[in-house]
Amino acid sequence: MSSALTDLFPHPIVQAPMAGGVSVPKLAAAVCEAGGLGFLAAGYKTADGMYEEIKQLRSLTGRPFGVNLFMPQPEYADPAAIDVYAHQLAGEASWYEAELGDPESGRDDGYETKLAVLRDNPVPVVSFHFGTPSREVVDALHRVGTFVLVTATTPDEARAVERAGADAVIAQGIEAGGHQGTHRDIPETDGSGIGLLSLVAQIRETVSLPIIAAGGIMRGGQIAAVLAAGASAAQLGTAFLATAESGANALHKQALTNPLFVRTELTRAFSGRPARGLVNRFLREHGPYAPAAYPEIHHLTSPLRKAAAKAGDAQGMALWAGQGHWMARELPAGQLVEVLAGELAAARTALSGGGGIR
Repeated sequence: MSSALTDLFPHPIVQAPMAGGVSVPKLAAAVCEAGGLGFLAAGYKTADGMYEEIKQLRSLTGRPFGVNLFMPQPEYADPAAIDVYAHQLAGEASWYEAELGDPESGRDDGYETKLAVLRDNPVPVVSFHFGTPSREVVDALHRVGTFVLVTATTPDEARAVERAGADAVIAQGIEAGGHQGTHRDIPETDGSGIGLLSLVAQIRETVSLPIIAAGGIMRGGQIAAVLAAGASAAQLGTAFLATAESGANALHKQALTNPLFVRTELTRAFSGRPARGLVNRFLREHGPYAPAAYPEIHHLTSPLRKAAAKAGDAQGMALWAGQGHWMARELPAGQLVEVLAGELAAARTALSGGGGIR
């Protein structure tokens, strides 16, 4: 990775931007202060809301940070399929005494307005999920001094990221919690994603861009492994979800290590796009029938998810989590960065001495 980018964060540890209120300013600030790269998630926020969080974060730290944007999605959903799914969810709405949301609540997540804010009020790093921004967008951000990162889940997507002129690619393995950042949502490929170590190796041989590895990373030894495979840094989401500074619902945090939730699955049940979460009742009952319709299904189920959280019912919530969720540690975010950095150093020492990684 270019020294200019790595100089932004002393430890090769990036806190993943987790939309939905998890990646709040105090979490990002704590990570930045500890030597990692903290991120705000602009997804599902207004441009004004994003800007307010940027101002809050700047009041908490003077260190570099990032902001993540969702790419606008093409209109390909089948309205009839959405109607059928809404009918199926009627029982959920009745149970939680909530109304289903309007699936036509918006498609582009305020993309252009958010870009305008980030051009007028530059931040050190901007990352993109669900696709690749145009070369014009990347160049405009470069002109104001912003580094650009883009998620890729395949070597072909990494090629698109390189063509767009981005500074680095975030290689997201299928182990990752939350939404897969696939550039095109193709239902026929559900569940066929690439494991992280293999993906890092393939992308390393496909493009010359620096790689940030993401997907199921919970320990410093795993960071050492992806660095050895060719990544320049590691991005962790679920590991930071459990921290004190995380904005995640307490039920969500508790579920990560609750023995009732023994595994994760990729599902379209909550948003209409493949996302990895803990298997609960809602996922089991509705996942097999959810159509490919993002963000329509996200808007449709939003009131149900909020009502379940208000009722204290984790079985009706979207419990996004990576495959290593049970390894989550309830530590302050800054301390977690320090622990991970210590584990990474120990793993590197073990490797150089011929020992194994712990």
